[in-house]
Amino acid sequence: MTVVAVMLLFWPWVGAQVINSIGEENMKVEQGLKPQQKKAESPFIADLDAETPYFQYVDSAQNYIYSHDWAQAEQWLMKAFKTDPDNPGNSMVLSNIATLQRYQGRLADAVKNYSLALDMTPHAVTLLLNRAALYVEMDSIQRAEDDYLRVCELDMYNTEARYSLGVLAMEQGDEKRAEDLFNEIKRINSNSGLYYEGMALLHKRRGNYSRAAELFTQIIKVQPNAQLLGNRADCYLILKRLNDAEDDIRTALEMTPDDPYLYVLRAKLNKQRFQRDDMNRDIDRAVSLGLSRDYINQSLNE
Repeated sequence: MTVVAVMLLFWPWVGAQVINSIGEENMKVEQGLKPQQKKAESPFIADLDAETPYFQYVDSAQNYIYSHDWAQAEQWLMKAFKTDPDNPGNSMVLSNIATLQRYQGRLADAVKNYSLALDMTPHAVTLLLNRAALYVEMDSIQRAEDDYLRVCELDMYNTEARYSLGVLAMEQGDEKRAEDLFNEIKRINSNSGLYYEGMALLHKRRGNYSRAAELFTQIIKVQPNAQLLGNRADCYLILKRLNDAEDDIRTALEMTPDDPYLYVLRAKLNKQRFQRDDMNRDIDRAVSLGLSRDYINQSLNE
């Protein structure tokens, strides 16, 4: 199994969650539904004594985060950690250093720091989810599964880990396990969008593109995003509903104009319309955004 295949199903599975609080997560959940974890774009502003150098370094890091200067932000967080290595907030600091390293493509460093943070707070669900998603990106699938399973042990109501395990099961050809995991999500929360998304992906994998498109539509009506629109567009392309596919691709590109997979989809659309020049422009754009030409050509010939 290649990492590209996994990322296509998660598409795009790249956003690490950031930590605002460890205390509430560093325990086993016994009852009650927890809200679904949300993605965030930048690390935390910790609740710290504003007079300490530790806080000032974290605050300086936050300023660089706002300007997307990940390297400078990482340096200031490292200063905070080194200034007060026994600070109870260091699990958050290390986690967010790892997230910044991940943004910079330094995946091995990111794994190391997520792991150090987990040594401090081993029951932190969001940390485990972050590291698991990173393991998927690195194609360390067994390690990712171990972290997701640990989340399920710690939080019997966590739907995100079950969704991720279901997608990984699909990638390994175990559709029965995937369906069981998605049904677990439904039992936890009958209105969960992750259940419908998982089942849509499963129907898509099984070649039931009409049903998959219907399920994607149900979620898109409530919470549209580029990932869902791209998956539905892919179904529409196979169903020869080219105008519908074009609408979805256009809307998705307005949301995430630098997603290379969307340009592959549009290249597929242009290929079906015999618009070769437009197809080649989309291929070149996808390559410029990081996809290999061999992978793109393979996708176009499927």
